Amino acid sequence: MAIPFFTPGDDPGPDFAALLRRTGNGPVDIPMDGADRLEITHGTTCVAVRYADGVIIAGDRRATSGNWISHRSIEKVFAADKFSGVAIAGAAGPAIEMVRLFQLQLEHYEKVEGAQLSLEGKANQLSQMIRNNLPAAMAGMAVVPIFAGFDRLRQTGRLFQFDITGGRYEEADHTATGSGSMHAATVVKLGFEPNMARDATVDLVLRALWEAADEDSATGGPDLIRGIYPVVATITADGFERLADEELQDRSRTMIDEISAREARR
Repeated sequence: MAIPFFTPGDDPGPDFAALLRRTGNGPVDIPMDGADRLEITHGTTCVAVRYADGVIIAGDRRATSGNWISHRSIEKVFAADKFSGVAIAGAAGPAIEMVRLFQLQLEHYEKVEGAQLSLEGKANQLSQMIRNNLPAAMAGMAVVPIFAGFDRLRQTGRLFQFDITGGRYEEADHTATGSGSMHAATVVKLGFEPNMARDATVDLVLRALWEAADEDSATGGPDLIRGIYPVVATITADGFERLADEELQDRSRTMIDEISAREARR
C-alpha cells in the first residue's frame, strides 16, 4: 500500500484509527440477524487489583464456543504499552483485533507526538474503540475489556472497566469482567486490603480465578497436567511484567494443596 499524503487541514494527526478510516482500511461491519448467528469463541474471566506498587492484572486461559472448550491456552492479558495493559473478555476474535489496533494506536501517537498519551487518554481511546464495536456487540460479538496501568503523573496504579456502549468507569481498588466475574470479584472483595504486597495480591487473583472456574464452566482453572496457568502481570513504575509460569506453577500447587486439605477436614 502506498504511503498516504494529506493536506494540513485533512491530516488525521496522531489518531491512527482515523488514518485507517481515511485510507479505506478500517474494520468492515458484517450485519447479522438471529438466523445467521455462529458459534463464536468467547474468552473469560479476567481480574485486576491495585496493590502497593501498582496494579496486577490476570486472566484465565479457557475459550469456549457454546458448550465446547475451543481453546485451553488462549491469552487474555496483553501489554498495551510499557506502562499499561488490557485484559479481554467477550468475543475473542474482535477482542484480540481491538487490542492489536489499540497497541498500534498508542505507538503511532507516541511517534507522532514524541510523548506518551496520558493514562486517562488511553482509557478514553479504548472507550471509543469499544463504542465503535457496538453494532457487532448487538450481533453477539461483544468485547468488554479491563484496562489498567501505572499513572506516572500520580505515581499510582489505576483501573478502568467498560460496558459494551463504551462507557468508561474508574475503579478504586479492583474489578473483574467475563462470565465468571461475579465469583472472582467476590473472592477479591473479601480478601482485598489496601496496599497489599505483591505476593499476597498474586495469590489473591489466582484464588479468585480458581473459585470462578469452580462455579463457571467457561472459566478454566490451572491445568497441572498440561502446564497451563493463568496469565498474570504486574504494572508498576518499572513497567509491564508478566509473571513466569514457574512461579505460577508453584503458587497454584500450594493453593490446590490448601484447598485439598480444607476439603479433607469436612
